[in-house]
Amino acid sequence: MREYAVVLLTAALVTYLATPVVRMAATRLRMMAAPRERDVHVIPTPRGGGVAMYLGVAAAILVATRLPVLHRTFDDSQTIGVLIAGGLICLLGVLDDRWGLDALTKLTGQIAAAGVMVLFGVQLLYLFLPVADIGTLILGPSVGVPATILLTVLTVNALNFIDGLDGLAAGVSAIAALAFFAYSYHLGLVGYNDVASAPALITVVLAGACLGFLPHNFSPARIFMGDSGSMLVGLMLSAAAVSATGQADPQSFDSAASLLPLALPLLVPIAILFIPFVDLVMAVVRRTRKGRSPFSPDKMHLHHRLLSIGHSHRRAVLVMYFWAALLSFGAVTLSITGGRSELVIAIGALLVVGVVVVLSPRARRARREARAAEQLAQRERSRADHPSARTAKVEPAVTPQPVATAEPAAQVLR
Repeated sequence: MREYAVVLLTAALVTYLATPVVRMAATRLRMMAAPRERDVHVIPTPRGGGVAMYLGVAAAILVATRLPVLHRTFDDSQTIGVLIAGGLICLLGVLDDRWGLDALTKLTGQIAAAGVMVLFGVQLLYLFLPVADIGTLILGPSVGVPATILLTVLTVNALNFIDGLDGLAAGVSAIAALAFFAYSYHLGLVGYNDVASAPALITVVLAGACLGFLPHNFSPARIFMGDSGSMLVGLMLSAAAVSATGQADPQSFDSAASLLPLALPLLVPIAILFIPFVDLVMAVVRRTRKGRSPFSPDKMHLHHRLLSIGHSHRRAVLVMYFWAALLSFGAVTLSITGGRSELVIAIGALLVVGVVVVLSPRARRARREARAAEQLAQRERSRADHPSARTAKVEPAVTPQPVATAEPAAQVLR
């Protein structure tokens, strides 16, 4: 655990120190995010922060190769494959941040980066289904490779969709990475019999990079991570999910609840990335129903809806943090503990608290409107009951007198 802490701090420190340099370079190269109708920032802001995050990831992985325990994670090529694929997809994001690539080009690049990752051994090998005596399903390359690429592309685009508020994508990604690390570390204890595992190293390094970038990106943001950062985060999270859930020994688990994330590899990514995935699905459905491209931008994402309800910018980001932490760490905790009833009750109570927090601005606005209406009614009643108002109603109207003229005085003078 000490070695994991060292690489996390390394990634955070290098990313934090590299971000101002990347910001100056992005400004000179005119990699600026101009305010658009769907954006919430009001001044042009540099983007390309994913380059600093990648530098932090690379530095931390280099440090891990020199540590006595974590160097065992390099016995296979998975971590190196993720590093190379991450560099490719980060470069793709830099090109998009600078010149704005079309959706098809970005999709092709994402598939290519995922393919490189697969070539280095990051792919689903088998699934264990603890129902109807199905047992272990061995996935050949014809199924495992497309499934791995599909999961990677979905996760990359899900992270890209939520990158709409200052600090949102970086914070949610850090929470997701830490939750994945907790699950991967536990998996190393009971599944691999070795805590030095590729998914644990990938996720702790990613968490450090996100935490190091967050001080520069939190509202008001001085730099955005851009597609270079969001796509890098999505690729690394999907690599950790595939590596953690598709290669552990199912016979080493002692309960169906602890087997569930292992048996269904999509469940843990969806639970940990529930917020981005829900936003992705809602956006695709919403746009296709209107006859538009799923990649066409709009201003109806979850964070936009929180702003329309009445949350401030920072409050909306913190609400998204709360939901991401609750769902991701809740799923991991249930998996590790075997689904204890008291944990289920606690998570259910926190879900209720989350709903109340989300809807609180609407309730406050309704109370303010009701209070304003009541005050207006009281003023009307007090005006009607005032004595001067009653007198004005009873007294007859006074006939105005004609204005005296100077004609009589003129006659006297004559």
